[in-house]
Amino acid sequence: MQDVDTKSKRRNKRWPEALKREIVAASYLPNASVSVVARQYDVNANQVFGWRRRYREAEQPPVSGLSTPGLVPVTITPGPDDEGVLPAAPTTPGRIEIEVGADYRVRVGSGFDARALGRVLDVLRKR
Repeated sequence: MQDVDTKSKRRNKRWPEALKREIVAASYLPNASVSVVARQYDVNANQVFGWRRRYREAEQPPVSGLSTPGLVPVTITPGPDDEGVLPAAPTTPGRIEIEVGADYRVRVGSGFDARALGRVLDVLRKR
């Protein structure tokens, strides 16, 4: 008869702090579902809720500084007016404007986070 070790150790996956914050920030995007975000990152949804609670209770925003992946400020302006002319965008040095289809325009400053901007653009493209 063979001995079977019934005391198998449960291995907890270690998530880097920056990745936890990125996942939490993604879960706060408009129309984001925690369970969908959790599946995208291959993590349990309950874990994401726990991280959200931890950051909220510690009064730490999920995004701090420009080097941490997270949300970027976005301004959505109205589409073309009745004559089909877009309103003139204010000229601000160091800013870029990205039009996504005919419905969305995203403006970002020079210090934007490229990964976060990519996530925002992916969400807008899917609409």
